[in-house]
Amino acid sequence: MNGRPIGDYALLSDCRSAALVSRSGSVDWLCLPRFDAPAVFARLLDPCGGHFAIRPDGEFETGRAYVDQTMALETTFVTASGTAVLTDAMAVGRNERGHDLGAGSPGVLLRRLVCTDGEMEVEVSYAPRPEYGLIHPILEAVPGGLAARGGAVQLLLSAPAAFQVEEATATAHLHLHLAARQMVVFALQHAQMWDPPLAAWGADQIDGRLEDTLEGWRSWSAIHQTYKGRWRDLVLHSGRVLQALTFAPTKAIVAAPTTSLPETVGGERNWDYRYTWVRDASLTMDALWVAACPHEASQFFTFLAYAAASELRRGLDLQIVFGIGGERDLSERELPHLTGWRDSRPVRVGNGAWTQRQLDVYGELLDAAQRLAGQLAELDPAARRFLAAAADTAVSRWTEKDQGIWEVRGEPRDFLYSKLMCWVALDRAIALAAELSSEHRVEGWTTARDEIRAAILDHGWSEQAGTFTQSFGSDSLDASNLMLAITGFLPGHDPRMKATIDATAARLTDRRGLVYRYLGHDGLAGEEGTFLLCTFWLAHAQALAGEVDQAAATFERAVAAINDVGLLAEEVDVPSGEMIGNFPQAFSHIGLINAAWAISQAQGE
Repeated sequence: MNGRPIGDYALLSDCRSAALVSRSGSVDWLCLPRFDAPAVFARLLDPCGGHFAIRPDGEFETGRAYVDQTMALETTFVTASGTAVLTDAMAVGRNERGHDLGAGSPGVLLRRLVCTDGEMEVEVSYAPRPEYGLIHPILEAVPGGLAARGGAVQLLLSAPAAFQVEEATATAHLHLHLAARQMVVFALQHAQMWDPPLAAWGADQIDGRLEDTLEGWRSWSAIHQTYKGRWRDLVLHSGRVLQALTFAPTKAIVAAPTTSLPETVGGERNWDYRYTWVRDASLTMDALWVAACPHEASQFFTFLAYAAASELRRGLDLQIVFGIGGERDLSERELPHLTGWRDSRPVRVGNGAWTQRQLDVYGELLDAAQRLAGQLAELDPAARRFLAAAADTAVSRWTEKDQGIWEVRGEPRDFLYSKLMCWVALDRAIALAAELSSEHRVEGWTTARDEIRAAILDHGWSEQAGTFTQSFGSDSLDASNLMLAITGFLPGHDPRMKATIDATAARLTDRRGLVYRYLGHDGLAGEEGTFLLCTFWLAHAQALAGEVDQAAATFERAVAAINDVGLLAEEVDVPSGEMIGNFPQAFSHIGLINAAWAISQAQGE
């Protein structure tokens, strides 16, 4: 079965695109020049998908960590004869600092190997496979490196020595002997086929750009990261992960930098997450406020507002997910030539959820806007009219059925969470009415808000289940109901809210105490794992209910899933305890930040 554990990977980013590097020094996923571009290396999803590996020859042990306050990775190899440190990063633009990080990233992977003790034999294996492994390019030695040509791209690997090329397999190999204090460096550049031929970078240039990239990340951390509450290191690192998942030109944040890492091993729950969801907006804003800064929060909201701004005036539903450049057509297709991580087929690109109807998006958008109260006047009048129109749409459509927050691929229902977020849309719009030049709408918004509240309390509560439930008339639990407290619809200590929190903890968790999204049939084959975001929601809600010790214990159970470099996937596989799902998952890190903040607040920190 192909596919090393998802937790064996670490993330590299230049705030435009991303790479995943295995514990053994192999880059098995790389998309250039954008997060959603076709992969150059895709061994993550197929043994033949391409890779770029640097590792000792023979047996070795490894340790790894991110360089302090950066998203550059250091992997330490230890063999019987010596020790070497591999530093990997994706280059940001020269001299980019602070808020400008990633604005001019050139799309270059940097790798530096230094023998720090003794001596070491090193093997380098390079097998580029553009277009998700479809293309086996022609590899050709050029001054200073190795060129790869084929399809719509050209690649140039700057290297310290000549590779041996296996033409039949389009794979290149290089054997190096390093003595103490010796260093070798590599740089992988990318361009379109029709661009001028790339020129190799020299060793000093590569080493200089690596050091400049480290300084760029440190400068971003220095001006953005001031959180001092409990679990500070985890919160600040999660803030850097969110920055790493940000597409700098638009400030869109991808849900994850990967596609088709499954929610069920061997199953069909395999989706492309390299897009940005309106659903994530309000929780993302809160997390950026805590672990980054208001500047990033404002820019993310501005992207969402302008990406969606023309739909409501045409009488359309608000689209729930967009491309990172603001694209709307995310048509889904399968890549049958890829076997999938651990044979989890199909591998998909694009995401069919873009055509789904989710009424919760109006609340998430306006909740995000409230985070910027006092700054909305900076938006142009059309964007402010759009926000008012979002509230009006919540008024007219809250009684309708939809697919819900989890994008259930079945018949539409009256999902409680969707009703709740329509309530949130109107509650926040009322508070923002003056900034939206909509004081004349407040009376109508207030009437509708009160009607939604009454409907949720009357039809969302099940006497039989003793809890709020997934949809009106249902007895099924859903972790999204924890948002009744997190959004402020009910105080955490309200008896109905406490009953829902306790029911979630008792009846919607696995043996590790991690929380499922729901347990009912959703129209797809197979069972999914527990959701880390939902577990952080439980911790957050427990903190709001004054159950601080329980909240901290729930939080600790969730972060126990974290890998050795502080990254979280979407889910945890119940039988094995392995992380599964797309990786790293922004929503999991967002949940971590917000839960840590809520617990710290409850403790009076």
